[in-house]
Amino acid sequence: MRTEFGGGIPPVLGGSPVAVPAIPNLRMAGRAVAKVVHRCQDANENQNLDLSECQLMQMPDGVYHLMRNTVVLTCNLSYNVIQKIPAKFTIKFSNITELNLSNNQLNSLPEELEDLRELQRLDISSNHYHALPKVVFRLRPLKIFNAAKNYIAEVDVERLTTLPDLQEVNFENNPLCKSTYDQFQHLGRIRVHLSAFQPEDFEDLMDLDEEGQA
Repeated sequence: MRTEFGGGIPPVLGGSPVAVPAIPNLRMAGRAVAKVVHRCQDANENQNLDLSECQLMQMPDGVYHLMRNTVVLTCNLSYNVIQKIPAKFTIKFSNITELNLSNNQLNSLPEELEDLRELQRLDISSNHYHALPKVVFRLRPLKIFNAAKNYIAEVDVERLTTLPDLQEVNFENNPLCKSTYDQFQHLGRIRVHLSAFQPEDFEDLMDLDEEGQA
């Protein structure tokens, strides 16, 4: 079913956190919000919520309302400008098996993420992570984890390998320190994706951290 909004903002998402241009343009903002609504309508039919490239700064409350009667199995929030995932997300979408948060501005994850008992795939690549969020180590159903293209230098590899179903991890394009890199190299049952070791990347990151603390 197609809903017409005539260039205005649908009431159900009124005031929603959708990024708009520097010069206010109500028609453009209306189209962005309408795009979210249409994606939710699709998800009501196929249970796959795809809100990628929707100019979102955070998950609009209206999305929870639109999806209140649907069991969402996958959620794609990639290519937005999201800085935080709220705890409410894990309550409203407790059955998801795949979560794509890539290409945003995230540096944390809510502790409540461990309540996603069916989560098998998690993608946090191309964000602003300098360390793995602690909750990742408690995602026991996790099978595939992508943390590529961040600023991660150290990983508790031994703890990560305690996840019983973990099959594949990706840490490409991170400034990994030598010890973390070596530990990943010697893993057996888990398939690991790494870039070639570049010690200067780790040293550059340490220099930046020291400058930030000065």
